[in-house]
Amino acid sequence: MNHTDNNDGIVRVAGLVGSLRPGSYTRLVVQLALEGAAELGAQTQIIDLRDYDLPFCDGNKDESHYPPDVARLRRVVREATGLVLGTPEYHGGYSGVLKNALDLMGFSEFEGKTIGLLGVSGGRIGASHALSGLRTACRSLRAWVLPNETSIPQVAQQFDAAGALKDPALAERIRDMGRQVARFAYLHSSHQAMEFLRAWEEAPINPGGEWAS
Repeated sequence: MNHTDNNDGIVRVAGLVGSLRPGSYTRLVVQLALEGAAELGAQTQIIDLRDYDLPFCDGNKDESHYPPDVARLRRVVREATGLVLGTPEYHGGYSGVLKNALDLMGFSEFEGKTIGLLGVSGGRIGASHALSGLRTACRSLRAWVLPNETSIPQVAQQFDAAGALKDPALAERIRDMGRQVARFAYLHSSHQAMEFLRAWEEAPINPGGEWAS
């Protein structure tokens, strides 16, 4: 089993924005979650996929044709101890640009990391379908996904002209998700937690055998 290596004790929370639209609401909510993580002392970084030249993942083992930004994205995500993933819901799923970014990465970037999920939608139902699919993808990458997630329906009506959420309770819920990512990222990556996991994995088989019926 691989675990996040955090020898310097610093918690780093990165927010991956699954939208390419300039001024996207997805970016605003991811940034808000990172503010919550920063309140607990975490170093934060936003990953805006507009800043990366990423090809479509073709499944080819020969990656010599990949541009340098693929390695750059992998490095930034790998260095994070916790992640916030944000996506708009498109046709009942999460965005294609986010799916492609995930397909270009793997266990080395995600295994053992705490992840918080945020979704926005232009419709009344919200982004529950997108978040469900994203949760499945993160679990398949062996990440620890927070049980609580935030789905924002009719997102264009939720923000004021200055780009702030009108509902203080919703804003606080998003910030609290960032705090939880930072908190659990620390627990999963701290020296004490790593020592416990190593001891547990190396423990001998229970000499008592199976439970008595």
